[in-house]
Amino acid sequence: MAACHSCAAPLPEASATCSYCGSVNDIDLARLSEFTEQAPAFARRCPDCREPMAAVDIGNAQETRFLIERCDRCLGLFFDAGEIEALLEASVSHSYAVDFARLGRLDAPASPDIVQYRHCPDCGKLMNRVNYGARSGVIVDRCRAHGVWLQAGELHRLLDWRKAGGLLYHEQIRREKEREAREAEEERRARLEKLLREAAAYER
Repeated sequence: MAACHSCAAPLPEASATCSYCGSVNDIDLARLSEFTEQAPAFARRCPDCREPMAAVDIGNAQETRFLIERCDRCLGLFFDAGEIEALLEASVSHSYAVDFARLGRLDAPASPDIVQYRHCPDCGKLMNRVNYGARSGVIVDRCRAHGVWLQAGELHRLLDWRKAGGLLYHEQIRREKEREAREAEEERRARLEKLLREAAAYER
């Protein structure tokens, strides 16, 4: 279990806020990725604080760079398109079973969610609020063209979600929905073919 950087108390499983001293903990981003990304051409501003964000290299400095942007004030993180998936893939080994008890704890919101639509730090358009994955408990702000905004603690929660088999569960749900959609389409086509046969027989 992670410990608070300020008082060393154990952090709640799905939060970066210490229950004892109330401080918000930044996640340890070292050694998490072996991918390379380019620095943005201009300083993007935090969607919450409106302060310029700093580019943070979380890659292996001797081999590759993996630059994400972080607000030093609220500790929010902005990932370019595809970066969050690459980070989760590099950070957590593949899960072969789903820990439903752990997913249940992650899926339960720590506090009532205040709906707030944020502007993309790149293009300025309002981002979409989407559930990152089945039972992750994390609603991310996503700009389809430019990336994903995570508030403090949400990356920690997504890492725990992946460790608990969340991606495996998400893929199971996705395949089930695809199967149901195929079956519904096959049933619709069968009904249509039956109606056409009946209409042809009636005309004869």
